[in-house]
Amino acid sequence: MVASKTDGAIVKSLDDKSTKFVSSRQHSFSHLESIEVYTQRDNVNLVDVFNAMGASKEALPSEKDPAAIKKYFTKVYPELDFDRVYASDMKKMVRWFDILQKNEVEIKLREEEAEEEVKETEAAPVVEETIKEEKTAPKKSAKKKEAVTEETTAKEEAAPKKKTAPKKKKTEE
Repeated sequence: MVASKTDGAIVKSLDDKSTKFVSSRQHSFSHLESIEVYTQRDNVNLVDVFNAMGASKEALPSEKDPAAIKKYFTKVYPELDFDRVYASDMKKMVRWFDILQKNEVEIKLREEEAEEEVKETEAAPVVEETIKEEKTAPKKSAKKKEAVTEETTAKEEAAPKKKTAPKKKKTEE
């Protein structure tokens, strides 16, 4: 994505290097980091699968041979849940990985752990400041509280009373 607009994005193709506008009304955009893949245990990020594909010495299969693609993934990433990861999904993964490799795009997750640590250290003083502000904030006047109480009482009296079942007594055993 080169730039974003309110109604879509300007994208540049990694294949033919062409640039065009893509409407968000017709297409949806997802970051590769947000895509997860089903496995036997927990879902894994697509980046993890791509890293396994890059570390493997197996040659990428042809996109047109679903059996070869499945065989490739049983060797490269055997934890995939092949009942829920369809052949079309595996085909996309092979195609995307091939495009990223040809264009020498680095495949990695953003360093969220470091960002979270920074946020946690910044968050503590903010909480303390909020508590101090609450203590020093001006109190509502007694007249306003009385007016609110009178309005609430008037509404409760005007509303029809509901019948309630008698409370059951607790017995000790």
